[in-house]
Amino acid sequence: MRQENPRQEEHNCCSSESYSLKQAVEAVSSLISFSLGIRVFAVKWQMLRTKLEELNSSLTAIENCDSNSNPILSGLITAIIVASNNCYDLARRCMDLSYSGKLLMQSDLDVMAANFDRLIRNLSGICTAGVLSQDFAIIVSKPSSNSCKDDIRFYVGDLLTRMKIGDTEMKRQALVNLYEVVEEDERYVKVILEIGDIVHVLVHFLDSSELEIQEQASKIVCLISGFDSCKNLLVGSGVIGPLIKVLEIGNELGKESAVRSLQKLTVNSDNAWSVSAHGGVTALLKICSGNNINNNNGEFRSELIGPACGVLRNVIGVEEIKRFMIEEGAVSRFIRLSRSKDESIQISSIEFLQDIASGDESIRQLVVKEGGIRALVHVLDPKIASSYKSREIALRAIQNLCFSSVNCINILMSYGFIDQLLFFLRNGDVSVQELALKVASRLCGKSEEAKKLMGDSGFMSEFIKFLDAKSFEVREMASEALTSMISVAKNRKRFVQDDRNIGLLLKLLDQEEVNSGNNKKFLISILISLTSSHSGRRKIVNSGYLKNIEKLAEAEVSDAKRLVKKLSTNRFRSMFSGLWHS
Repeated sequence: MRQENPRQEEHNCCSSESYSLKQAVEAVSSLISFSLGIRVFAVKWQMLRTKLEELNSSLTAIENCDSNSNPILSGLITAIIVASNNCYDLARRCMDLSYSGKLLMQSDLDVMAANFDRLIRNLSGICTAGVLSQDFAIIVSKPSSNSCKDDIRFYVGDLLTRMKIGDTEMKRQALVNLYEVVEEDERYVKVILEIGDIVHVLVHFLDSSELEIQEQASKIVCLISGFDSCKNLLVGSGVIGPLIKVLEIGNELGKESAVRSLQKLTVNSDNAWSVSAHGGVTALLKICSGNNINNNNGEFRSELIGPACGVLRNVIGVEEIKRFMIEEGAVSRFIRLSRSKDESIQISSIEFLQDIASGDESIRQLVVKEGGIRALVHVLDPKIASSYKSREIALRAIQNLCFSSVNCINILMSYGFIDQLLFFLRNGDVSVQELALKVASRLCGKSEEAKKLMGDSGFMSEFIKFLDAKSFEVREMASEALTSMISVAKNRKRFVQDDRNIGLLLKLLDQEEVNSGNNKKFLISILISLTSSHSGRRKIVNSGYLKNIEKLAEAEVSDAKRLVKKLSTNRFRSMFSGLWHS
């Protein structure tokens, strides 16, 4: 007996004119009758007959509906007839005992049972949604902004029905409409949570072979993953694996939404292992390689790389994952990315390097070895076009990565970092200036060579300018840096040579609004250092501020008495005493 190829038969059925409900009822009824004569696989055929009878009852109940005016119902009727024809072919082979093997036939019958299960659910979904009472060719109108929750719920239910049992175009349009309303009104998010089946459908669509369906589902998942109330539901529905699959095989817009979704979902570090288990770390590192470059200008695609960096930073807290990234060459990849002209990529890559090296000296050394210091200094180069934000991040990274050893500091200075730091102290945006001051202050305390070079470059005059800044923190950083600089004899001599410097220090010490806390302590410390110089002691004594220093000493201000003692020694004692009591 000739056996038709089921795939060919399905193609023939689907390419013919639309079928009527009556034809579907006849096809299912005929199949039920034919199956009664089958004597093999009795249990499986009884199970199939039960499903066919349930399907037949549902079809009979709506037999008077006009399926031609209802696109979803029309498509479902076609699918039912195709399935019935395929099942009839299996029944015929069981009747004739012409199947090739028992195990294969049992598997085919199980697949067929699952297929009828799905068709029954879809038909039930149409009936439940109440779409048979209206002209379903027209999309249900979107509720207005002041609509009640019931209207919103009905609209979302209508979209869900279309997503479940519509054709490809109808599913795509339903996804587009759902994205629009969720983006406009957060009330739809609450309804999605209540109708949990939507999330399962969205996750299923991420695996769709139709890239437009996959893309639209990715966009909605990205949108709702920003709500804490949705994150657990998404992860519980198994969204991580499909999102990573989109990263690997989706179109560009789908990938962008998928990676942003993962960035939001991995804020909770508990999901890090799930990302790793599905191959997500490898996929993300691949995105951050040279494979994602815009064809028009040779630059990396920031829409993908920025969020990908974010995901990798979120999962880096797991030591095993961090070690895997190191083995896969993540450090060299992100050093390369830090040279990008795109601000977001620059910032993301530098922040990643900071995070992966945090608290791990061996990785910090690897960053140095791979050229990380040179790359960071390059971002600070005033001659290249970098944003203030990028420079801020680069300065912070240098402070965090390069001050851990004298060797790193020497490498840093060999690349001209001192000149760059001075440039931003003089010319930077306020935020960059303050950060440059902070970095300079810390650098002073890390290296004697740095202090000498900074003294030769003119840093002390810049620190002095910040001593009377409005910000208490800025004043304190400047005085601390200057205290450290003055500890070098050559710098001390240079400082004393300018008569205005000592006068300014004493004047600031006399001002109540700036001489409190650590700032006062640092100012006095600078003056104590200057007393080691004959010229410095003389200028302090002749300044006219000695009575103020005496008052501080009498008030038990830290180190003020020590300063008085320094000024009262040897041949300055009589001069000091006379001026003091005049």
